[in-house]
Amino acid sequence: MSKKDGTDEFEPFILGIFCNWCTYTGADQAGTSRMQRPANLRIMRVMCSGRVESRFIIEALKRGADGVLIGACHIGDCHYVSGNHKTVRRMPLIKEFVKQYGFNPKRVRLEHISASEGAELTEISKEFVKELKEIGPNPRNKK
Repeated sequence: MSKKDGTDEFEPFILGIFCNWCTYTGADQAGTSRMQRPANLRIMRVMCSGRVESRFIIEALKRGADGVLIGACHIGDCHYVSGNHKTVRRMPLIKEFVKQYGFNPKRVRLEHISASEGAELTEISKEFVKELKEIGPNPRNKK
């Protein structure tokens, strides 16, 4: 997208790694309800957020993603009982790995979004786009 002065405005690319049973279903619900989520978000579905490993996030950032949004079920609502607990426990370690690889840890975000919270997902996505615009492009994307 170009500004009036001819310069390009940074539009972040966000990889969403969403739990099949909650966040992914919430994204689907938002779409069928015709809610406008940012085009910056591309979604990858996993059966459970507990399946998300630090190497997934590091690889996404190394390949140029400006941010990674992990979507999990609310605590106590996991289809696989404790998968989302694993994700919550992993987040400090993931953020530390991200930092060690030279990326801003704010590029990674965990949100608990249920299947009925399509509107919340839309707002969280917009908010994350705004935060990433403030942080700036992924350093790996500089030419």
